[in-house]
Amino acid sequence: MLLSMEQPRKFFLEKFCGECLQPCLQVPSPLCPLCRVPFDPKKVEKASSVEKQLSSFKAPCRGCSKKVTLAKMRSHVTSCAKVQEQMANCPKFVPVVPTSQPIPSNIPNRSTFVCPYCGARNLDQQELVKHCMENHRSDPNKVVCPVCSAMPWGDPSYKSANFLQHLLHRHKFSYDTFVDYNIDEEAALQAALALSLSEN
Repeated sequence: MLLSMEQPRKFFLEKFCGECLQPCLQVPSPLCPLCRVPFDPKKVEKASSVEKQLSSFKAPCRGCSKKVTLAKMRSHVTSCAKVQEQMANCPKFVPVVPTSQPIPSNIPNRSTFVCPYCGARNLDQQELVKHCMENHRSDPNKVVCPVCSAMPWGDPSYKSANFLQHLLHRHKFSYDTFVDYNIDEEAALQAALALSLSEN
């Protein structure tokens, strides 16, 4: 589902897929996912022109090569046996050139997550938010956040009192957009300070 919304103080519409915009609509004062400007949820409407294009344009599946409309590609890929087989047979990491450094092992998966309520697997961060909002909105159980527990600073035993609110407030963006997992907290702080000083 694609949505468009009219922005105050602007003269154009911004378009988002429903999955990106849905978490923003769950809070009392929604902010645009792109520029963080407040918007009126009543002015959100389907971007029918984009939706029409996605429903009419076909592309081949990367697994079975069957031509599928872009609107249905994601659901097709998740159920395509050939894609699942390709993912299962992905080659292990091999350095491009010989190196004396050891090959990384036991690297935590920070790309896909398991639903803490029902065990649904291979959900990226946005899919996890959408899945939980659609299927577990009334579940009262306290659960461990799979995103936080996968992070270097995460506590795998900490259970969120209100997991859905935690998802909506803490996981609107992917950590890997902003975080370098290969440096420690002190090095990250120094890098942020250096960047801040260079911008002034």
